[in-house]
This record gives sequence, C-alpha cells and structure tokens, in this order.
Amino acid sequence: MAIPDFQTLMLPTLKALGDGNEHPFKDVVEVLATEFKLTQEELSEMLPSRRARTFYNRVAWAKFYLKKAGLVAQTKRSYLSITKLGLETIKSELNSISVKFLEQFPDYIKFKESDSAETLEQAQPSDGVVKNTPEEVLEENYTKLNSALAIDLLDIVKSSSPTFFERLVVNLLVSMGYGGTLANAARVTKRSGDEGIDGVIDEDRLGLDSIYIQAKRWEGVVGRPEIQKFVGALSGQRATKGVFITTSDFTKEALEFVKNNNHYKVV
Repeated sequence: MAIPDFQTLMLPTLKALGDGNEHPFKDVVEVLATEFKLTQEELSEMLPSRRARTFYNRVAWAKFYLKKAGLVAQTKRSYLSITKLGLETIKSELNSISVKFLEQFPDYIKFKESDSAETLEQAQPSDGVVKNTPEEVLEENYTKLNSALAIDLLDIVKSSSPTFFERLVVNLLVSMGYGGTLANAARVTKRSGDEGIDGVIDEDRLGLDSIYIQAKRWEGVVGRPEIQKFVGALSGQRATKGVFITTSDFTKEALEFVKNNNHYKVV
C-alpha cells in the first residue's frame, strides 16, 4: 500500500502509546510500519532531499502535532508516552485525528498563535487540504523552483554565443573539482585548428594527464557520429579522457557507443 500521510498516522501513533508506558520513538515507527503492512521498499523510500526516510519523517510529524496538542509527551530524548489527555482522546472511539481536530485543544491553540506555527502554515497548500508534511511541501516547492530556474538558465545559455558556452563549461568543470588545485589548469582552445576540442583541463602540473572538452549548444539530440568524431579528436590529441556537454540530449546509440568503448573514458 502507499505510505500513509502524516495525518492518517496521528491516531495510530496515539494508540501505539495507549498502554501508558514510555516507548522509544523507533519502536513506535516499527509498530506502525507493521500495522500498515509497508514493504521494505516503501520503508526505504527517501524524501527528495535524501535527508530522511519518508515514512519515518511522516511519523515524526504526526508525533510533532500530537505533542503540540498535549496528547503525547517526550519523556526523554527519542522517548514518548501518552498523556492523560491523550488517553481520554483515544477512549472516545475516533476514526481519525487531523490537524483540524487538534484545534480544540488549548495547547494546540496556543501553538497556532505562535510564530513557529505561522511559518508551518505558510508551507501548507492554499486550498487547506493538508496531505504532505510541512517539510515535504517545502521540498516540493523547492524542487519546482529549482526546475523553473534550470529551464530559465538553459534558455539563457542557448541564446548565448558559442564562445560564452565553451567558457561556461570549462569554468563549471573547474568548480566541480576537475583540475584539482592547479592554477590555470583549465583553458578554452582556439576557435580554429582545435580538431573539435573546445577546452582542456590539466590534471597534473606537467599537463601529461588532461581532460578534453567538447561543448555543443544544440537544439537537436547529439547522435553517435558526433561522439565518434569527438573520440577521434581525443585520439588526435593522444588523450584518453573526454567530457562532452550539450544543451540538448544524447541518442541511445550515442550512449551505447560510449558504454561499449573500452579505450576512451568519455562522460
């Protein structure tokens, strides 16, 4: 089954603490995972940021809201217990607990009036239908903004001159760590007589081990013939390493050619 949202997890979380004893949070997570019959794959699913597992994160947010309402208490680090108010709540035979339901409790009302709650509410959808945790909403919005920014940057790069694009690619690779700490390790080649090579990054001080670069500011996909030409240019330079960067994409044949080529390392 799909991983339940954090509000669906609120009542089961409270019931998992229903014996009144103190429980490690990780044990509560395991109990809920068993109750919802989650697979190992579902339990391993990560948030887009890769900073936490999705299910664990949602249980943590369920606990967070229950705690703010005064239904559970953190007795010590990573340990929980149900409060008297929490016990009274589960005795009322509820079908579910939601953020809206928690608004009847004084502690939660006080929390809602705080600056922290205002920040969380800004992370929630405008239609009032709360499914994802505030963290998931923020990550989703971040991903959307990142994608939009990437599209805008790509449009700018495509409208720039070939020389600008070549310099951009070389500077990008240096920023990624290619060339190490060598001063002037990277350079853009001359426009003529470069045999299809647009840039070079020296990996050692003598320039004996170099990475050759080709930058294609294209609209159409890059096919196998272009990659073969690049490999030929590497051979002409007696080089074995190359980076081919494009504003478009590569055909399946081009990717297979690179994969099956054992003599040259082309990325």
